This record gives sequence, structure tokens and C-alpha cells, in this order.
Amino acid sequence: MELTERHQEYWRKNLRITTTLMVIWFVVTYVMSYFAPLLNKITFIGFPLGFYMAAQGALIIYVVEIFYYAHYMNKLDKEFGVAEEE
Repeated sequence: MELTERHQEYWRKNLRITTTLMVIWFVVTYVMSYFAPLLNKITFIGFPLGFYMAAQGALIIYVVEIFYYAHYMNKLDKEFGVAEEE
């Protein structure tokens, strides 16, 4: 089955947003953990920043990513005419 140019554009945009969000996820999960001892020298709301990012910050970022991805994909689906019926 050969994909049309419109299908290829849809998947290109889908892969671009997925890649961007995965890079953010990687940075929040692994890079922030790697630099936790350095981040602990900075305080945020009275807690060391490394501790705060592990306990709350990363979870908040993950939830925001999920909602952003859902919103973006709904918009993209409507733009390309593949949205689910409500």
C-alpha cells in the first residue's frame, strides 16, 4: 500500500511531536537525575531542587506532556480529516 503525500505529512508531524516529547521525557527522567546532587544546592519552595523534581516536578511535567500530546493529536486529526466522531 502506497501512502499519499498527505499521509506522509501526517506521520511526519506525528513523529516530530512524539520525538520532541520523548526528548523532554528523557531529559526530565535521566539528565535531571544525573545532576540531582548539583540541583540540590538550589532550593525551591523550601526543598532542594533535585528532591522536588524527583518527588513532584517530573510527575507534573509528565502529566502536562500527556495532555499536550492528546490536544495536539486531536487538532492534527481534525486538520487531516481522520478525527473520531464525537
